[in-house]
Amino acid sequence: MKMLHSMLSLVCFAVVFTANARPQEDWPKTITASDGSMIKIYEPQPESFQGNILKSRSAISIIENGKTDPTFGTFWEIATVETDRDNRRINIQSVKIPNMKFPSSVDENQISYLKTTLETQIPAMGIDLSLDEVLSSLDVNAEQKKLSKDLDNKAPIVYYSNRPSILVVTDGEPKLQRNNDWGVDVVVNTPFTIVKNNDGNFYLYGGKHWYTAASVTGPYSYVENVPPSFGKIENAINTANADPGYTDSATAENNDKISDIIVSTSPAELIQTDGDPTFTPIDGTNLAYVSNSGNDIFLDQSTKQYYVLLSGRWYRSSQLNGGWQYVAANALPADFGKIPEGSQKDNVLASVAGTDAAREAVMDAQIPQTAKVDRRTATANVTYDGEPQFENIQGTSMQYGVNTQNSVIRANGRYYCVENGVWFVADAPQGPWVVSTERPDEVDLIPPSNPDYNIKYVYVYDVTPDYAYMGYTPGYLNTFIYGPTVVYGTGFYYRPWWGHYYYPRPCTWGFAMHYNPWYGWSLGFGYSYGWFNIGFGTSIWGGWRGGWWGPAVYHPPYRWYGGASRYGYRGGYYGNRVNITRNVTINNRRYTNNIYNYRRDVVTTNRTVNNNFNRGNFNNNRPNDGFNRNNNQFNRQGNNINPGNRMAPNQGQQRPNFQNNITTDRQGNVFQRNNQGQWQQRQQRQWQPVQNSQQVQNLNRQQQMQNRGQMRQQNFQMSRPSNNGGGGARPSGGGNRPNGGGGRRNR
Repeated sequence: MKMLHSMLSLVCFAVVFTANARPQEDWPKTITASDGSMIKIYEPQPESFQGNILKSRSAISIIENGKTDPTFGTFWEIATVETDRDNRRINIQSVKIPNMKFPSSVDENQISYLKTTLETQIPAMGIDLSLDEVLSSLDVNAEQKKLSKDLDNKAPIVYYSNRPSILVVTDGEPKLQRNNDWGVDVVVNTPFTIVKNNDGNFYLYGGKHWYTAASVTGPYSYVENVPPSFGKIENAINTANADPGYTDSATAENNDKISDIIVSTSPAELIQTDGDPTFTPIDGTNLAYVSNSGNDIFLDQSTKQYYVLLSGRWYRSSQLNGGWQYVAANALPADFGKIPEGSQKDNVLASVAGTDAAREAVMDAQIPQTAKVDRRTATANVTYDGEPQFENIQGTSMQYGVNTQNSVIRANGRYYCVENGVWFVADAPQGPWVVSTERPDEVDLIPPSNPDYNIKYVYVYDVTPDYAYMGYTPGYLNTFIYGPTVVYGTGFYYRPWWGHYYYPRPCTWGFAMHYNPWYGWSLGFGYSYGWFNIGFGTSIWGGWRGGWWGPAVYHPPYRWYGGASRYGYRGGYYGNRVNITRNVTINNRRYTNNIYNYRRDVVTTNRTVNNNFNRGNFNNNRPNDGFNRNNNQFNRQGNNINPGNRMAPNQGQQRPNFQNNITTDRQGNVFQRNNQGQWQQRQQRQWQPVQNSQQVQNLNRQQQMQNRGQMRQQNFQMSRPSNNGGGGARPSGGGNRPNGGGGRRNR
């Protein structure tokens, strides 16, 4: 076999799904040898995905020059990949081929040469895999070190209301500070706008309405007339919270409502209905859900017990207004697992043990967002409120910094910092900081009761003289694997720092967090950005911005009341909404929640820098790879996609015929599914029917997971906001600073 010298470029083909559906990857990939022989690589079957290493197997065929009959085999590959969670893509950087399986007609010299050729050619092809298809095909267990243990699942205070209401939380007892620009005292330990006027009354501004009370904790009542000086407060908040190019009628409708105000100084959640609860049965189960609520509330009609899903955790009670007790995801009534995909409440399936949705959510929580960090230029900016103070981390020999907005730990006589997904090290607590080539082993022992728990989900994968390859999994952003499902937050309340500055810590409760398989967690019904003061995202007091939800540039998006289907596209939870957890371009400005995109010292696959940062026009091409990975390479924004045709799995949608569906099993046997849907195995250079029923069952399951992955990918594209303003997205307040791991506000 002569030296292979050319390849078929990565192309896309249109799936007959909608008239404007997003193109999908074209398999097989073809390499033509100089002697005319043709090699085809078929769609890979993932076997494991840990860190930045993807292990998979692929069917392969060879047609030698002058022959028409292909020789089929299987090869296994270990690929180093770069993950782009924003666009749900995986790019292959390098591969090793440890093993190949061919009939005896292919000798060892040919196999050896094929290994070398594939290891050289596959990375150069710029193969871009669908993250959702990989996740759906995987069948692996989470590594123990990635599993979260000892989380606090005790129910917070749960308020119930049958009127439009908003829960206003403060981080402990309210703390006031003078704002000279506004001429009033402001409550600083809350993301809400609460001010104390000179007349001694308190005023809350939210949803473009004012509410007043004699006490900071209420009770509040709507007020039409406020002091004229409050106009500058409204202007400051409305300007900071303006939606560029975005108009959402549902959000506007919510903002027009006059809400009851519930204030809590302790961790709490609010569940509410629009009037008395209305129960809608779920077919095939004894369950009914409350259909006039933005919350996930169910009634088990056989036991008369209510169930509610809060931050990914289930709670049970005999009444809506109290007595809630934690129920593990694998201890729910079996009927929860029977909720049909495509139904109005299938969004909760990711929180029900044993479902495909839960399995995929657990695997997704292990997939990192990766980046290449420049060791020559990257540095951290760490500040303290006074002299650095450190306290012991329980169960370790390490200490953590308590009077800083950054995540700083002291280990083995040195200081380590995680800043926006990058590990740094220094010999002194103030620096100077350089990129760390390792992280302390004891980081994996940090307990969830510690506010720096999330840094254990930031990894160092590889190091060269010039670069460090790092990544973070969703645990860095408060998404944790707990048993068979994922949850939001640790459940612990972390004491904030009070000194000259106020440093908030990550929280779990208070915002009705809801999970989405592509966009992560969203703030619940009733919230729009207009409810939060500009200190939530900028600073009224000159301190750093951000910090309530982990890294400073990260805040969850908002969810307005609407259809919540995971697979049935009906808007609402998965449709039009204010969203910053995925890339979107509005008015030529790029917004993303890939933490690395807010750094000027890293390279990441979806790097298109927000013009707010004044960092120039960066080229997304990686050096010397010959492949343009700019997001414009493919149309991944979901523009012009008709959401009306969005389908649940197994609702008649047939998987396109990829070269007769050539695939392989774990033993390296090669199969195809013919046009009649029958499985055949390649044996003695012929296709023979598969007679083993267990083998057919396994192949059908494998095919089903591939179908499911394609459906997930299509649904993700359809749920993405477009770039033309309508249904678009904007960043939330953690926006445009590259420094720090948490917010701070001057006291």
